[in-house]
Amino acid sequence: MAEPSELNQAQITILQNLLKAGFEFVTLEHVARYLPVQKNGFVALLDPPGGRLAIFGQIGYRMGEGVGMLVERREGKAFVWKNQSVPATLELLQAYERFKQELEALLLGPPQ
Repeated sequence: MAEPSELNQAQITILQNLLKAGFEFVTLEHVARYLPVQKNGFVALLDPPGGRLAIFGQIGYRMGEGVGMLVERREGKAFVWKNQSVPATLELLQAYERFKQELEALLLGPPQ
């Protein structure tokens, strides 16, 4: 994870805007290099490359101490982490898309 002193002012402003929008910072032991943010049960890892903040990998669903990734199975979509699985209902998929859209909009920041 980037040290606070390594973040530039634009990144700090984006992080403050995430907090104002109801996102919270969480700790995930196995991904200490990234800045995990969570809202409504969904988690994204933020990577601060090149002075920006970008989503690293896939957005997931918080499942206990881990994060389930959205996968396609014969029986339909599900969020899966280790031996745990949560069916991706229509409501959950809609919430996933809202989280993704809101996060992406906040990461872009206000128009210049």
